[in-house]
Amino acid sequence: MMTLRRRLFLQLDLQSTSGERIEHAGLRGRLRYMMTPRAVIDLLAVLPFYLSLGMTESFLLRLFRLLRIISLAKFSRYTAALNSLGQAIADRRYELLVSLGAALLVLLFSATVLYVVEGRAQPEAFGSIPRALWWGVATLTTVGYGDVYPVTVLGQLFAGMTALAAVGMVAMPAGILAAAFSEAFQQRRRQNEADASETDR
Repeated sequence: MMTLRRRLFLQLDLQSTSGERIEHAGLRGRLRYMMTPRAVIDLLAVLPFYLSLGMTESFLLRLFRLLRIISLAKFSRYTAALNSLGQAIADRRYELLVSLGAALLVLLFSATVLYVVEGRAQPEAFGSIPRALWWGVATLTTVGYGDVYPVTVLGQLFAGMTALAAVGMVAMPAGILAAAFSEAFQQRRRQNEADASETDR
C-alpha cells in the first residue's frame, strides 16, 4: 500500500516529466490547453508526420513538413537572445520600414534608369521596367547572378553606382539592429545590476 507522501511524490513526478500543469489537469484543463498558442504550435509541428503516414510524396506534404519548423518558435521564451531580438525589431520597426522603403525606391529608380539606358541594346533583359527589376533585385541584394548585366558604358557606370548603393542598403538595417541590440543588452545589464543591488539590501 502506498503512503500519501509517496503517492503525492509520484503524482508530482509524473506531472513534471509529462509537462502537465495543474491548470491543465482534467478534461476541462486539457480543452483549455488545446486553445493556447503553444498547443497549436505543437499540433502544427506533429501533424505533418501523421499526415505523411497515409499519403504519397507530394508538394503539399513537403509544405506540411516545412511547417514543422514552427515548433522552434516555442524556444523563444527560453532564450534571452531571441527575446532581445524580437524586442529590438519591435523597438526599431519604424526605422527598419524607412530603410525598406528607401531600398524599394533605389530598386525602382535603378530599374527605370537601366530600362532607359539599356532597353535598346538588350531588349530581352532590359526591355521593360519589370524585366530590369530582376537585375535591380540581384544587384541590390548583392547576389549578382551574372545572367543579366549592362553592356553599354553608361549602363555599366550606373550599375557600379547601384552596386555601391546596395552596400549601403544592406548596411543600413544592420546598423539599426546593432544599435537596438546594444541598447537592449545595456538595459538588461542595468536591470540586472538594479536587481542585484536590491537583493543585497
